[in-house]
Amino acid sequence: MDLLEDLETMKFESGIHEEDQSWLYLLGRSHGLMTKACAHATFFCKLLHNLRESLNEKRTSKCHLTGLREETQDDDTLKVGIIGGGHLGKQLAHTLLQFIPIPAENLRISTRRPETLDEFKKLGIQCFYQNASLVGWANVVFLCCLPSQLPNICVEIQTRLGKDCIVYSFVSAIPVSRLKLLLNHTNILRPQYQCAEDLAHVWEANEITAALQDPVILQATCPYSPAGGISLNIKWLEGMFYALLNFCTAKDMPHPQVLQHLSELFSSQHLKACREGEASPLKFQAQDFVSQIYAKNLSQRRPFPLFDLTTVQLKETPFSQYLSNSTTFQDCFTHLYCDSFGISLTKEQEEPEVSTGSPSQ
Repeated sequence: MDLLEDLETMKFESGIHEEDQSWLYLLGRSHGLMTKACAHATFFCKLLHNLRESLNEKRTSKCHLTGLREETQDDDTLKVGIIGGGHLGKQLAHTLLQFIPIPAENLRISTRRPETLDEFKKLGIQCFYQNASLVGWANVVFLCCLPSQLPNICVEIQTRLGKDCIVYSFVSAIPVSRLKLLLNHTNILRPQYQCAEDLAHVWEANEITAALQDPVILQATCPYSPAGGISLNIKWLEGMFYALLNFCTAKDMPHPQVLQHLSELFSSQHLKACREGEASPLKFQAQDFVSQIYAKNLSQRRPFPLFDLTTVQLKETPFSQYLSNSTTFQDCFTHLYCDSFGISLTKEQEEPEVSTGSPSQ
């Protein structure tokens, strides 16, 4: 038990002069941004993890039916690397471990001070200072470093990045177009957040893993929700989908199979959550992701092309219209997102009740 936990004089706010109290909202903003960032990154990894598991299960089933020898699946397990062992890197690691959950041996952290990460070493996570080695091993690499450190890190890792490796950047000061040049790489995701002037008092929890088990906070992190006063640019959602397509293309999977896997991935939880007779299965089509002309000329055995994720996040795509117009998808996505963190929405919970302020410029 922490005997100092409830002492007002030991709290951060107690040492701030009255005239400086107005700046305390920055504390909530910082925690809100970190909570959302970790939640969205974890959700993306969980989708990728579930997609890999689904492909493995179907391959195993096919081997049993045909009598073929099952191949090893070691290379198909999701491997995640984190560059940066500061507060964000640590919180992200805890969130990934709890909610995917990713095995400790499939998570590695590269930081200039690996000696400060004993809590993770005890869990079996490799912590070292070898950025190039990390990106050569991982399927997904999170950049949790300072903007001033990023150019040198990019020089270190760009020659070791495989074309299939997804770089996920939390370095908000460096735009995705600049990252593309620094890394000579196109498989990059970078979420963009905008804060309201008056944040709702929902971001006051301490630990992010605990906060994401609170239904109100979890709903405030949902990409489609304006609750909480921090909004996510929906282009991140487009980039995430095209990243999943690229993963399947790297496996030379015919595009009809890709569409079937994605449809099943996003429909299952929605159909389970909705009342009987109200839900309809979600079914993606090729023209949701590529132009109608390209889709028409795409043979059944051909995979999708490899997409430039930086371009996807900067320009309009066929999926842009789909995201804004399909209420069925928005409903499916919201249910799947919440279920990924162990919370099932009721009909009453689908409309967030947290108020937000006006968006900042």
